[in-house]
Amino acid sequence: MRVLVSGYYGFANGGDEAIALSIARELKERGHTPVLLSADPVHTAALCGCEAVPRMQPLTLARELRRADLLLSGGGGLLQDKTSARNLTYYLGLIRLARLLGTPAAVFNQSIGPLSVRGGGRVVRSVRGLPLIVRDRGSLRTLETLGLQGELGGDPALLLRPSPEVVRGPETVVIAPRGDVAESLPPLRELVRTLQAQGRRVVALALMPAHDGEAARSLGADAVLESADPQQLLDTIAASSYVVGVRLHALILAAAAGVPFAGLSYDPKVQGFCADAGAPVHSTRPDVGLLLEQVQQGVGFDDRCVAEMQDRARRSFDLALAAGRG
Repeated sequence: MRVLVSGYYGFANGGDEAIALSIARELKERGHTPVLLSADPVHTAALCGCEAVPRMQPLTLARELRRADLLLSGGGGLLQDKTSARNLTYYLGLIRLARLLGTPAAVFNQSIGPLSVRGGGRVVRSVRGLPLIVRDRGSLRTLETLGLQGELGGDPALLLRPSPEVVRGPETVVIAPRGDVAESLPPLRELVRTLQAQGRRVVALALMPAHDGEAARSLGADAVLESADPQQLLDTIAASSYVVGVRLHALILAAAAGVPFAGLSYDPKVQGFCADAGAPVHSTRPDVGLLLEQVQQGVGFDDRCVAEMQDRARRSFDLALAAGRG
């Protein structure tokens, strides 16, 4: 099948690039042809080793939907209007166009919400009757409040693997801030200073360099990595002993690498992932003493929970592909 994939791809966001890479790999391994909609098709094609086309050209979108056997809307946190109603306008508009053209579509491993009352109504009208696969239980509950039934999948980035030569660094702690969550920075700086005083090495990750770079540099870490390359991010995390993340995909990549982690929840999707993984989660103004204790003791996720999430992520491809006309 030829599968058109819609997400926040090509914007130099390491988390979304990790989703794109994993989806492309999984589809190709199953013998299908992924085509990714991207803000930077040349980069996305090179990263994922597949076709990529511009995401905002109406004629291109109509042409690709006619050629496709299936539209996957996701993964990621696409169906929400917390940041802007334009998110829903774009992603729901693409789903409606697919339905108009007779192309099967599925909502794929998304987090649903936060949604306004009006936004929730827009979602219901656009996706009712489609396969709805979400990546956390909180999103399942959101669908239920909208009168919709979904399936529990898992974030595709959970299926990525570190490079085989990576060796765990027992004294290294990775911290991944978000530039727009300013209240988290003072406690994270305190955590960095305390860890360094105890002889730990701290690496600050900027998963979306244009947005997170300044915040990462401000932490006073021993090293700073500003990168949207999923494999580089994953390998850096795999070489550490603990991850503290505001960015959701720092936590997801930690789970993929088997590295314990704690989240700072600026958004329900962070709370939802940590809850599903059995991992500690804090507010964006955490108790530094408690967080430090968790880092020192290596308090992390539940192995069985993460293994189940990975299994669900794999199975979700079969669920979604069943909607195609191959």
